[in-house]
Amino acid sequence: MMGHMRPGNLDLRADPLPAGAIVCLSAEAFAERMEEEINRAGRHGTPLSCLLVVIENLDELTRAHGGELSEQTLVYVSEALRHELRRFDRVGRPSEGELAVLLPGADGPRGEIVARRALQRLRAIKVEAGGERRPLRVSVGLAAWREDVGGEELLAQTRAAARRENGLETIET
Repeated sequence: MMGHMRPGNLDLRADPLPAGAIVCLSAEAFAERMEEEINRAGRHGTPLSCLLVVIENLDELTRAHGGELSEQTLVYVSEALRHELRRFDRVGRPSEGELAVLLPGADGPRGEIVARRALQRLRAIKVEAGGERRPLRVSVGLAAWREDVGGEELLAQTRAAARRENGLETIET
């Protein structure tokens, strides 16, 4: 069963992404990029933050409407995030249902500004499948890098922040 996404005033049904478009880094490429950014931040003494968007009901969408809708959901969420990011910020897919964003040069407060803008954009995404609107449940977490933290630990801290009840925010569209 095919579904459609509508992120706010962008109609991606009318302007779909090209076939095979790369909208985010693979888990392996993201891990490599994270290590590069951590090394750069350490060398230059600059801040680095990591933002994580977890699509909480992706498995539910897959069971009800097939893998194509869940993949399409990830593509559209990734593309919506890109509109709120700088050219050198990187979006990756560390695991199923997760999109992570590396924010070089962004400390905690600046990372939170980006996260709040991303949340605003994500609120506008509407998922339609089988002629009905389906909710999209998204949790967002943010963690700032410290010198004693490696890539895996930074991602783990970001995941913990996304799952905390008092974390940045959980929304349902």
